[in-house]
Amino acid sequence: MSPSPANDVIYEVVLTTRSALGALHIAPMGVRYRREAGVDQVVVMPFKPSTTLDNIRARRGAVLNVVTDTRVFAGCVTGRRDWACEPVPANDGLRLACGLRHLALELVDDHDDVQRPVLTLRVTEQVEHAPFLGFNRAQAAVIEGAVLISRLKLLPLARIERELAPLQVAIDKTASACEHEAWGWLLEAVERHRQTLTPTEAAAPEGR
Repeated sequence: MSPSPANDVIYEVVLTTRSALGALHIAPMGVRYRREAGVDQVVVMPFKPSTTLDNIRARRGAVLNVVTDTRVFAGCVTGRRDWACEPVPANDGLRLACGLRHLALELVDDHDDVQRPVLTLRVTEQVEHAPFLGFNRAQAAVIEGAVLISRLKLLPLARIERELAPLQVAIDKTASACEHEAWGWLLEAVERHRQTLTPTEAAAPEGR
């Protein structure tokens, strides 16, 4: 059995990792926080195959970024990964320049699994870069939308569109220019995906 993290609440963050050769990879990721024997830890469970998984195993670490610019979430799932970064000397990593906070992480346990390995990383550094003022509804909608777009090839298009529809309300009512831009990227990704489907596939109900 896989180990069960003590805190089952999942927080949406952005992980920055580097390959064995130093190549940067930026990816939104749901993580769990926990405290074990007085040590702060982060639990990550990436699906295979995963560049984030490969990089963490290669360099034994990662950097967790707390971000409110939701263009990063939307951008990463729509092929836009060129975000400004700054060095993290604590683990020879890189952090997002737009991040409000970063945690330098060190891999301490790797429980392999056919589908979702469980990686436990120790927090070696926590640095605040800017105050967190809270999310507006549009930011939360973009994050949820980004999760849906990351599953375009796994879920029926009808389900993706049904779950995106109510999120549009929050965009219309509370989005700034940043969220409107991010939301546009997500809708473009849906349309590009639709173009790859046959008419029958595009019209398939959720149950199929």
